[in-house]
Amino acid sequence: MNVMNYQGYAARVEFDAECEIFFGNIAGISDVVGFHADTVDGLKEAFHKAVDDYIETCRKLGKEPHRSYSGKMMFRVDPEVHARAAKAAELAGKSLNQWAEEILSRAAGETAA
Repeated sequence: MNVMNYQGYAARVEFDAECEIFFGNIAGISDVVGFHADTVDGLKEAFHKAVDDYIETCRKLGKEPHRSYSGKMMFRVDPEVHARAAKAAELAGKSLNQWAEEILSRAAGETAA
């Protein structure tokens, strides 16, 4: 996966072949903060600077830098997936919400690291 991490922030990196640059946006924040460079070392430097600048700007504005979430997730899945998940939760002795939170937490922890 093309993910960069720095000071608890993450960004997915892509390559624009036409412009011959790497670029990314910081994930998990309310604002859009992008960065780019034409080398890998330059991209790392640009990402670190973008994060540092964002943290400093938020501090100056008295703003919380991380996006807040309600904890409510609504999404649709195939009925067969729903049935298998409900069965797995029941067999684990958990509610579907408890089971899904555990699975999502595990999956999100693997990609965020």
